[in-house]
Amino acid sequence: MSELARAWGRVRANLRRSAGARVFDQWLAPVALAEGEDSVDVRLTLPSAFMTNWVKSHYADRLLHEFRAVLPGVRSVAIDTVARAAAPVVLAAPVAAATAPTPTPAARPVAVTANVSGGAAERPALDPRLTFDRFVVDASNMVALNAAQALAAPGAVRFSPLFIHGGTGQGKTHLMNAIAHRFLADHPQARVMLLSAERFMFEFVAAMRARDTFAFKAKLRSCDLLLIDDLQFIAGKDVTQDEFFHTVNEIMAAGKRLVIAADRAPQALDGIEPRILGRLGSGLVVDIRPSSPELRRTILARRVAEMPDTRVPDDVLDLLAARITASIRELEGALTRVTAYAMLTGQPIDLAFATQTLGDMLRGHQRRVTIDQIQKLVCEHFELKPLDLLSARRARAVARPRQIAMYLAKRLTTRSLPEIGRKFGGRDHSTVIHAVRRIEALRDSDREVDQAVHVLLGQLEA
Repeated sequence: MSELARAWGRVRANLRRSAGARVFDQWLAPVALAEGEDSVDVRLTLPSAFMTNWVKSHYADRLLHEFRAVLPGVRSVAIDTVARAAAPVVLAAPVAAATAPTPTPAARPVAVTANVSGGAAERPALDPRLTFDRFVVDASNMVALNAAQALAAPGAVRFSPLFIHGGTGQGKTHLMNAIAHRFLADHPQARVMLLSAERFMFEFVAAMRARDTFAFKAKLRSCDLLLIDDLQFIAGKDVTQDEFFHTVNEIMAAGKRLVIAADRAPQALDGIEPRILGRLGSGLVVDIRPSSPELRRTILARRVAEMPDTRVPDDVLDLLAARITASIRELEGALTRVTAYAMLTGQPIDLAFATQTLGDMLRGHQRRVTIDQIQKLVCEHFELKPLDLLSARRARAVARPRQIAMYLAKRLTTRSLPEIGRKFGGRDHSTVIHAVRRIEALRDSDREVDQAVHVLLGQLEA
């Protein structure tokens, strides 16, 4: 690997930290180092003129600064457009008065209306990676996925609005992008807008200051599909909520599609007017629950399969799935970090390398689950008394929960088998081994046991 390529890896890592994962993934991740490397006059490329112009206007100086911090001899950084057939990017379509490059046949345009000042509204391109095909599903998000696909499908609108709620990084933004992709695939000329509630608020305030709220209202209410993310950010903003309410009413009255996402269910959103909550609740409300270890492991396996030249051992994937539990976005970021560091250092990926590379991230996510916590939760789930797990009773109503508790203790704590046995009424390590093996076997054949373990794991890891 050349000196410039190594420098580019460090620049990308620095940009991801400073810009944040969302901005980096949406705008800076597609930036590539051009062929024919020149360590004095660096040339970077992007797959579309739209993205090139955005990166130039927002990050040209920053890129030059970052390169010079790593390679002081860098004189300039040029950013050009070079089409890449392997990864078509969805472009933002121009307004009537503006000009833009013609998108590739594989790309679907996002219709954009004029902004409050009369120029082209600056809208992020849909992320080409966030499609239904790449959304990994299990019981925690299946209803949300099915609802999103139904809303995006051609034909009469079955329900609107669709309200998706869930924790940060669990897949809400992925589903919103996927809805827009699917809808545009069937309706290429449709007017679609995806924006955050914060952006909604910013543009509305700007319109009021410019005394041109008509253009703002027309822009949103002319959409065939309007998607608004992070609704919780308009809490307490009375004037913005009033405009949001009327926008929702207009979209619904016209029989168009509306998708809203937030980190909580409508009834749990503090500071939002009751009339808005009533409108949102009149559609379909679905949630995305915290991801299970199995879902996180499947997602990692899927992402590794998309890296043909990268091999990540199973024990490393198991480590990430078990320890990075806060969000799917952070989980994928951890995998990217491990694979990127391996590429930059030339070291093979193994458990020791992953642990060293992730360092603070793993320590910050380490769950300090105790056997006492496991026993308490198992008793609550099966409606037992704590003494039941310590007793000699062998009735299945007691023995099975006891085995599940031992299985969880072995899986979630660092205690040894003899230590676990002592916490269950002085049983020996062979009893613990039998319990663990028994539950592992039953999870494959007994749906009731598997569901109980799944629920308890989610509660203990939350």
